[in-house]
Amino acid sequence: MGKRGIVIAIDGPAGSGKSTTARRVAGRLEYLYLDTGAMYRAVGLTMIRRGLDPDDESAAAGTAAALEFDFRSEASGQRVLINGEDVTGEIRSADVSDAASRVAVHAAVRRILVARQRELGFEGGIVMEGRDTGTAVFPDAELKIFLVADVAERARRRQRELRNSGVAAELDELMGQIRERDTRDSATQRRSGPWPASDAVSVDTTGLDVAAQVARVVELARERGV
Repeated sequence: MGKRGIVIAIDGPAGSGKSTTARRVAGRLEYLYLDTGAMYRAVGLTMIRRGLDPDDESAAAGTAAALEFDFRSEASGQRVLINGEDVTGEIRSADVSDAASRVAVHAAVRRILVARQRELGFEGGIVMEGRDTGTAVFPDAELKIFLVADVAERARRRQRELRNSGVAAELDELMGQIRERDTRDSATQRRSGPWPASDAVSVDTTGLDVAAQVARVVELARERGV
């Protein structure tokens, strides 16, 4: 049996527009969509619930290995379930974001989750969004996208996201958090290879609305025979 289509890997720093763009590109192309970052967030959430230290690699790896993931597409977006529980809303909190970034530095956690991501994308016809997608997960992906945006733009997006969830946050504080996370994420990524992937297409989303971002990625996919 042939593949269902190509693998599209979308990566980039926090707040660059990965999630929304990847989800809508998958919809346009009628591909599967996988938010790999949600898996790290789920591990972070579980560790917070259990009172475990996200910096403890052994505990984080054990937590990751014990989770069963299920991703369900709905009109409103992707639902994320762990061990049968819908945690879609909970994994988007600031505390969970921080915990996810901390567990993601552990090589043992990454090995476990990358193996599961490869299984999900084995047959192609998938848009994968998140860390390692174009390097560790699918280094041979037919299309690799690296989205970028300046820090102020990314902070404004995060502020809107939090406001829509009923959470107030100062822009300067969010910019500081994003810079700190950029430093940590970049150091983590470069331990396992170049970031972005050397053959990734960089798309600057600063000043671009979602429709324009999606159109650009779909155009690149079409150029690759989708």
